[in-house]
Amino acid sequence: MKIIYFSQTGNTEKMANLILQGIESEGKKAELIEVSSASIDDVINEEIIILGCSAYGSEELDDSEMEPFVESLARKIQGKKVALFGSWGWGNGEWMTEWEKRMESYGAILISEGLTVQESPEGEDEDRCISFGKLIAK
Repeated sequence: MKIIYFSQTGNTEKMANLILQGIESEGKKAELIEVSSASIDDVINEEIIILGCSAYGSEELDDSEMEPFVESLARKIQGKKVALFGSWGWGNGEWMTEWEKRMESYGAILISEGLTVQESPEGEDEDRCISFGKLIAK
């Protein structure tokens, strides 16, 4: 499993680490990769791909790094299990709904609804991230 993420403020990175903790608690392994270091090769041979990005602008993916990477998956992710997560500071989470639809249009099989956290995961949100990792690992 690969957890590929973009995090500008550290909130999504914290989510990625908590999701990893949940995966590892189920006896599975995953690798954290910042999207700036990721390549299509990180996706091709994986059964499960976990993608994380915070909401930007008018509720959209970061267009400097994450958007180009997600676009590169269009013909490579068909039939793969995918989980999405990210943090946001404003809006109503529409960016995650749009991202889910987009990944399904690429032929990805979503493991569950995308996990979103407003701002930094604390308390109950930390538990939600760990539980999300456990769900992915099953």
